Amino acid sequence: MSLAKAVVTGFVFRAPEKRFTQNNIPVSSFVLNIGEKEEMLLRVIVRRTSLDEVVSSISKDDKVLVEGRLQITTVKSDTGADRRIFEIDANSIELLGATSPAISSSSSNSDIVKFSNEEFAEELIGEDEIPF
Repeated sequence: MSLAKAVVTGFVFRAPEKRFTQNNIPVSSFVLNIGEKEEMLLRVIVRRTSLDEVVSSISKDDKVLVEGRLQITTVKSDTGADRRIFEIDANSIELLGATSPAISSSSSNSDIVKFSNEEFAEELIGEDEIPF
């Protein structure tokens, strides 16, 4: 089941591995830890060949940003209980802290907005305007 567009950052928990479907289509996957104090693991699935270069440069403990569609898969465990697996079908992946630019499957580039001082950033959205 595909839920929504998601953008997450985290540390690579398990290095990428590449496999091929029966039709010889490459599919790479790796596990990302998005939790700060405790482990919260998320599987990242990469089906786009345009992302092969960045996926091949990722290794364990690298910090990455992933944008894609959040999906939930339910599988049966050995004990017969249902287990949910959360995964992202990646559209773009960026290796954070690296000097190379992000590689995206879309041709549009998004600009990153940075504020010069923190006071202006706080005035942009007040705490009473946040809906949660």
